[in-house]
Amino acid sequence: MTDAQRLDGATVEVIRNYVVSAAEQMRRTLVRSAFNPVIYDVLDFGISLYTAQRELMAEASGITHFLGANDRALIEGTDYIGIGNMEPGDVYLLNYPYWSGAHAYDAMLFAPVFQSGSTAPSAFLAVRAHWMDLGAKAPGYVLDSTDMHQEGLIFPGTRIVRGGAVVRDIAELIRFNSRLPELTLGDFHAQLAAIRVGERALHQLWAKFGVAEVEQAIAQVIEHGEAVTRRAVAALPDGSWTASDFIDDDNITDELIPITVTVTIEGDRITADYTGSSPQVAGPVNLPIGATEGIVKAVFKSLTTPWEPSNAGHFKPLTVIAEPGSIFNAQYPAATFTQWSAIVATELMHKALAQALDELPASSGGDEPGFMALGHDSRTDADFVISNNEGIGWGATRTHDGGNAQQHPSQTTVRNTPIEVLEHKSTIFHERLELIPDSGGPGTHRGGVGVLREVRYTEPGEVLSMKKKTKTRPWALAGGEEPEPSEMVLWPGTDRQRRVGMFRATMAPGDRFINRTAGGGGYGSPLDRDPQAVLADVAEGYVSRDAARQHYGVVVHDDGTWEPTPERAARAGG
Repeated sequence: MTDAQRLDGATVEVIRNYVVSAAEQMRRTLVRSAFNPVIYDVLDFGISLYTAQRELMAEASGITHFLGANDRALIEGTDYIGIGNMEPGDVYLLNYPYWSGAHAYDAMLFAPVFQSGSTAPSAFLAVRAHWMDLGAKAPGYVLDSTDMHQEGLIFPGTRIVRGGAVVRDIAELIRFNSRLPELTLGDFHAQLAAIRVGERALHQLWAKFGVAEVEQAIAQVIEHGEAVTRRAVAALPDGSWTASDFIDDDNITDELIPITVTVTIEGDRITADYTGSSPQVAGPVNLPIGATEGIVKAVFKSLTTPWEPSNAGHFKPLTVIAEPGSIFNAQYPAATFTQWSAIVATELMHKALAQALDELPASSGGDEPGFMALGHDSRTDADFVISNNEGIGWGATRTHDGGNAQQHPSQTTVRNTPIEVLEHKSTIFHERLELIPDSGGPGTHRGGVGVLREVRYTEPGEVLSMKKKTKTRPWALAGGEEPEPSEMVLWPGTDRQRRVGMFRATMAPGDRFINRTAGGGGYGSPLDRDPQAVLADVAEGYVSRDAARQHYGVVVHDDGTWEPTPERAARAGG
C-alpha cells in the first residue's frame, strides 16, 4: 500500500480496539447466556472475528488451541459451502473434526456478515463451545472410540440459521440425537446470541468509519502484527532442536505412544515439524491438523508477541508440518474425541525450545488431569453430566518457583468448576480438597504443587478420569528433579482400590475416588536451594520435613532452625 493510502495511527488504534471490544462483547454474551457450566464457569470456548479475506482480525480470550483451530475451520467450512452461496442472516454449524480441529462436541457456529445491499460478506464470525452431548456412543466423553462415527452427530458446515431464523429441521435433529437436549440447544442459542452481538458491533463500526476505512485499518494492524513478530523471531537464536515424550496410550491398547517435534528457527521464521511421531492410532487420542496448528500457534505467540491481541499477521512467520495419517494430522475415519494429546504436546514444544531459551520453565504437571461425573439426580429427576478441569503445579524456571494448583498452560483462561456448582449440579459430595505436599519437583527453584480431591457419590453414577500422562513423569531442567505423575484412585481403602489414568467407572452410593494431580518439574539442583526458602516451604506445608532432608539437604528442627546434611555441606564446601 502507498503512504497516501495509509491511515493515521490514532484512527487505526481506535478501530483495532473496537474490533477487540466486539470480540469481548461476544464473549460476555456467551458466558451470560450459556446453559452449561463447562461454558459459563470453565470457559471452554473460542471466539474469533475474520476479515472478508478470512484473516483473523481479533479474538476473545478462551482455550488457546480452540482459537488457533478456528482459523483453519473457517477456511474449511466456507470452502465447503462456497462463499457465493452464503446469504445475510445465515449461520452454519461445523463439527467435522478433520476440518474443525477439535472433537465432535466442540461445535463451531460461523456466520458471514454482510453490509446492507452487499452481495459478498465483509467479515466472518466464529464461536466454538463445548456441548455436553451430541449422541456419541457413550455419555460424557468417549474414551474408547475407534472411528469418527462413534463420536456423535456430524455437521460439515450445515446451515442452521437461514435469513435470521433457526432451521427447525436441523434443531430438531440435534434435539432427538442428544441425551441432554435442553443444555445442548440452550448452548447453541447462547452461541447464536454471541454471533448476533458481533454482527451488531461490526455494523456500528462500519457506520462510524466506513467499510473501506475499517478494512484499511485492519490491513495495517495485520501488517504491523507480522512485522513485530518477524523482529521478535529474528532476535531468537537460530538452530534446530528436537524433543520427544509419550502419551499414556489410546485406551484401546496399553502401549505408550511416542511423540516428537523438531523446532527450527531460521532468521525471521519458525517451523514446528512433528515428523517422527506415532502414526494415527486406533483410539481417540489422534489430533486433526487444525488442533496441532492451534498448539503451535499458542506457544509461538507466547514467545514472540504475548502482550498484543492476536491477528493473522502474528502467525505469518510460522510453519507447522505434520504428516497426513500421523497422530498430529489424523485422517478420516480416525477417532479424535479424547484430545489430551494436544495438552501433552504443548509441553513438548516447550521441551524442544528449552534447549535454546533459558527463560522457559520446566514441565508443568504435564496434563489436564480433570474428571467428569455422570448420573441421574433424584432431586431433580434429571440426568446430569458435569466436568472439572483440575489444577496442576507449573514448572520452575531459572529465576523462580512454579505456581501451585494452576490450570495447564495450554488452557489459558480456563477455570476449574467450583465445588458449589459441582455439588448442586450432580450427586457427588466432596470430602477433601487440598494441596499435595512434596508433589512439586525439587530444585533450586521448586515446581508448583498439585491438588488432591476426594469425592463420594451419594447416588449411582459414573466417573470419567481424564488424564493422559500418568505413566511417565513431567520433565525437569538443569539438574532439577521430576515430580510424580497424576493419577486417579478409584474405591480407595477397599479391596477394589485401583489406580487409573483415562478411565470410565461405575460408582454406587458411598463409592469414592481420589484425584491426585502432578506438580511441576524442578529447575537446578535441590541442594542449591536457599535454605530459608526450604524453611518457608516446610512452614507453608508445600514440603515435608522428610523431603527437606532427602531432597534439599536441610534438616529442619522443631524450633525453626536448620542444619545441612553431609551432602549439602559437602556441596557448599566444594
